[in-house]
Amino acid sequence: MHERSSGVALTGASPAGKRLAQQRGKGFRRGFTLLELLVVLLIIALLAGYVGPKLFGEVGKARSKTAASQMKGIESALDRYRLDTGRYPGTEAGLPALTTNVGNVQGWEGPYMSSQVPNDPWGKPYVYRSPGENGKDYDLMTFGADGKPGGTGEDADIIGK
Repeated sequence: MHERSSGVALTGASPAGKRLAQQRGKGFRRGFTLLELLVVLLIIALLAGYVGPKLFGEVGKARSKTAASQMKGIESALDRYRLDTGRYPGTEAGLPALTTNVGNVQGWEGPYMSSQVPNDPWGKPYVYRSPGENGKDYDLMTFGADGKPGGTGEDADIIGK
């Protein structure tokens, strides 16, 4: 009589034949060797070393774009302030004049921003001066990541209008 186990016939042959038949029936359950795991980890580390710096460079660009976008919103609020009051807020009143009537300005119909004036993406307040330099009505800027005038890359100044 023949027995069947996992589709393989077990005969009354030798014990070695039974072991071979049982191994074939179970299939090979082979894991990864330590060397294979180390090779995979090395490949992942190399990819992270290549991609990481490029990804972090994009974060700086995103912050600069965010600052430019926030400044457009502030400029729009400043323009609405001027339409109502006939002038831009002075340097002393600054950007808080967009959310509260600093000094009881006549014609103020604010708040001109739905929330407080945001800080730049690096956590520093925007620089506002009125009147501005070179005949402009006002200057609105951020000095970038380093907080100092000048610079390149993420440290570059971002200047409105």
